[in-house]
Amino acid sequence: MKLVIAVVQDKDSNRLSNALVKEGFRATKLASTGGFLKAGNTTFMIGIEDERIHEVLHVIKSNCKVREQLVTPVSPMGGTTDSYIPFPVEVQVGGAAVFVLPVERFEHF
Repeated sequence: MKLVIAVVQDKDSNRLSNALVKEGFRATKLASTGGFLKAGNTTFMIGIEDERIHEVLHVIKSNCKVREQLVTPVSPMGGTTDSYIPFPVEVQVGGAAVFVLPVERFEHF
C-alpha cells in the first residue's frame, strides 16, 4: 500500500476531486498555501494499493495542468526598498507536486 500526497493549485482542485471520485479513488482534501507565491493550494492524501498507483497518477496528471501566470512580487528582489518598483513576472503555476510514500500499516474504523 502507498500514500500519495498531491499538492495542486486550487484551480485544479475541483476537477481533480471529481475525477478521483469518478474513478473510485477515496481522498482527503486539505487546504494549503504555497510558499513561493503565497497562493492557495489543495493537498490531496490518497491511500492506494500498490497495483493501482499508475492509475491514480494518471488521473492526477490528466487533471492538473501547468500554465503561465503573471505575478507581482510582494517584496524587493534585491537592492533597497526605497527604489523598489514592482512589475509583473511570468512564472509557471499549476501542475501537481506528487509524493508517493510506502505505508507500513493501514486501519479504517
